[in-house]
Amino acid sequence: MDRRTLLTAVAIGTVTGAGAGIAAGRLSGAGAIDGSAGAVAAQGAVSGAVRLNMVTSWPKGMPGLGMSAERISSRALALSGGTLDIRVYAAGELVGAFEVFDAVATGSADIYHSADYYWQGKNAAYPFFTAVPFGMTAMEQMGWLDHGGGQALWEELGAGFGIVPIAAANTCHQAGGWFKKEINSLDDFKGLKMRIPGIGGEMVRRLGGAAVAIPGGEIYQALQSGVIDAAEFVGPWNDIGLGLYREAPYYYAPGLQEPGATLAVGVNKGKFDKLSREHQEILRAACRESYAISVGEFTYQNGIAMEAMQRQHNITLRRFPDDIVKEAAKVAQVMWAEAGATDPLAGRIYQSWLKAYRAMRPWSEGAEGAYLNQRQSMLTIGGQ
Repeated sequence: MDRRTLLTAVAIGTVTGAGAGIAAGRLSGAGAIDGSAGAVAAQGAVSGAVRLNMVTSWPKGMPGLGMSAERISSRALALSGGTLDIRVYAAGELVGAFEVFDAVATGSADIYHSADYYWQGKNAAYPFFTAVPFGMTAMEQMGWLDHGGGQALWEELGAGFGIVPIAAANTCHQAGGWFKKEINSLDDFKGLKMRIPGIGGEMVRRLGGAAVAIPGGEIYQALQSGVIDAAEFVGPWNDIGLGLYREAPYYYAPGLQEPGATLAVGVNKGKFDKLSREHQEILRAACRESYAISVGEFTYQNGIAMEAMQRQHNITLRRFPDDIVKEAAKVAQVMWAEAGATDPLAGRIYQSWLKAYRAMRPWSEGAEGAYLNQRQSMLTIGGQ
């Protein structure tokens, strides 16, 4: 189904998609809802409501990530007039952070909220739907999924596992990570044990390090105990909450591994097909609104958090040396092609992704990229 389909008339009124999202009332803060839709959410589900369980890969209350899952639940309840009740469970409450895909595929859970690059062991093309090193920004990812054929391919991939995928949020550009020691050259990656998932982990391995898969809620302990020497998670907003600066004071950005990471909702296809058309469209609309809100939310909150880290903890952003960036870019392009060569469907996904990437990149770099460079070099009035 086309993700740009307008939301059908629902119990609380006719709601239509318009640019950034679909709304009958506005979300604010950590997912509170204003207006008549908020009244529905406050009252809870009605008698006989359809109830679905959503398992997530995030710790309970995790800013941005866990909040997106809660937001989708609240909006689905409100938009449905209380007839679609999605119960959200944090990582470990029903299943582990990396077990949510299998739980939904087998039907033991109804929906997951996660990042699909975690499932590259299922198919090497899955990272294209989250993020790949030197890949698409958040807006480019939206462009490919909504206008370049990416969504149809994502659904074809998910169908092989009995899952309907829906874009649910985007973390925007992520940081490069926290390191216990300074990174001055490629030699500093040799033997480095780093928490980094997806195809970004393979990039670290090819640079000489070792990638370790650890859920977000366990990163701090792993740094503290010496299981890992470095870690990337998301960006300042999430990282400051985890306290990673206390164990690894060297913070690098921009991240080479995830320029715009799409988070996904995956719905058990059997459960999705049994939903009414109205409830299907409500779920898609709630996810789409969450995606649109998340882009501004992560951009704003990362700025606030970075300022706090600088002021309170004397943390400054460092840049990776040019030799690391150059080698990582070479490695990334090889890995893209290798992922696309694993099977015919992965090949079609890669070719579609690459076509869209090449189409959008000149405008992104020539307009937004050039503007940001000019703003950085020229805007110095008033110490701004």
